Amino acid sequence: MAGGGFVSQGGAGNYEGKVTCFVIMTCLVAASGGLLFGYDIGISGGVTSMDEFLQKFFPEVYKKEKNLSGNTSNYCKFDSAVLTLFTSSLYLAALVASFFASATTKALGRKASMVIGGLVFLIGAIINGAAMNVAMLIIGRLLLGVGVGYANQAVPVYLSEMAPAKIRGALNIGFQMAVTIGIFGANLVNYATSKMQHNGWRFSLGGAMVPAIIMTVGSLFLPDTPNSLIERGKKDEARQMLKKIRGTENVDEEYNDLVVASEASNQVQQPWKDILDRKHRPHLVIVSLIPFFQQLTGINVIMFYAPVLFKTLGFGDEASLVSAVVSGLVNVFATVVSIISVDRFGRRALFLEGGIQMILSQLGVGILIAKVFGVSGEGTFTKTQGDIALFLICVYVAAFAWSWGPLGWLVPSEIFPLEIRSAGQSINVSVNMFFTFIIGQLFLTMLCHLKFGLFFFFGGFVIMMTLFVYFFLPETKNVPIEEMNRVWKAHWFWGKYIPDDAVGLRHQPKSIEF
Repeated sequence: MAGGGFVSQGGAGNYEGKVTCFVIMTCLVAASGGLLFGYDIGISGGVTSMDEFLQKFFPEVYKKEKNLSGNTSNYCKFDSAVLTLFTSSLYLAALVASFFASATTKALGRKASMVIGGLVFLIGAIINGAAMNVAMLIIGRLLLGVGVGYANQAVPVYLSEMAPAKIRGALNIGFQMAVTIGIFGANLVNYATSKMQHNGWRFSLGGAMVPAIIMTVGSLFLPDTPNSLIERGKKDEARQMLKKIRGTENVDEEYNDLVVASEASNQVQQPWKDILDRKHRPHLVIVSLIPFFQQLTGINVIMFYAPVLFKTLGFGDEASLVSAVVSGLVNVFATVVSIISVDRFGRRALFLEGGIQMILSQLGVGILIAKVFGVSGEGTFTKTQGDIALFLICVYVAAFAWSWGPLGWLVPSEIFPLEIRSAGQSINVSVNMFFTFIIGQLFLTMLCHLKFGLFFFFGGFVIMMTLFVYFFLPETKNVPIEEMNRVWKAHWFWGKYIPDDAVGLRHQPKSIEF
């Protein structure tokens, strides 16, 4: 039976050069852009579980949580459209910003978008830390969203273009690694500030200035990618940069391939129209469904609202924050597994294993919650049951962290030809942010109404996406980014969409089915 298919490597991608310290350092600095996204994901759930924050901005939620407004089901304690808007408004802004970031990235380079994203995020962090009312909170969140939109659009593309093909996966996952470090750091900050008598939440929200400064200052010292320099007509600079990042004088072969790709790109005057062409159908489907599925794993149920979720399940204030720290630490270490294995075992293997592991752990959590809380939402975990729930959630987080977490950003960033790469990455970010917004906005309401069935709901989507990967996602490891069309041409299903003259620059593919 035909599966995902892969491409025989042959002589492809054997450009001369080595992995240099320079390229590793530049990629590490660029990947710091993930700190913005990660810190925000981790900080919002912790802040919304703090009593002082809820009393000041969301008093009705505080009354329900403390059961001061009558009997409220555990499932519905935090159900508030305004509270979820505080969390999810950022992602709506990021969606819109990603389209502006596409034009900026193409015209001014990847570096410029990262600097802009860092500066806007910094302003948003200052406003949030000084917020006096809900309006200031939302305005600050919207500005944070613009920063995230720019960073998430530019950083994955930057990493994919700078990295040698043989370690592109590992270096690109540096972005996701920074995201997980940001989440873990935010969890630690929340735990520390929760012990403060007053205004701990201000330190949590204002702390977003730290990752913003790191990214902004770091980006100022970054070089632009050879692809971007050629795209903007700076060919001599591009050749010199290529020599520097590859550590060799003999870069003619790779340079010529980049120039050919750029010339093809310059012939495309309307990338947003061109991306709809039949020959780009595989790219468009993948870049739309991968971020859609990434959010429907249900991960943001854990990452956004971990402390809220743990409090819903009966954990105390401190225990809920500690549990969030534990799951955040698992997230970091599991991402390291992905960095080590993605260029060895490939993207598909991690997607498939991670999907199976997430399905099993989500079913386990759903069954455990159903047994303890039932439909009524009345009940409480014993210590043993709480430990089992935390273990299953950590198993789920680990599976996501070495599969859909990093690969959801890596794969879309490496599959597009240069002429539509910025537009393609904008679609990736916008779809991701749109469904992040939807899940963030609806989760607490869904938990209130679907109860333990919510975990089965997300588990069903994980089954769907795992089957999709098995049948429709080709393997892209070790394939030069400018030769990716030969992967699609070799695929059992997508090959019919790719014309012969669009295949590779030097190699004809050999399709292998399994």
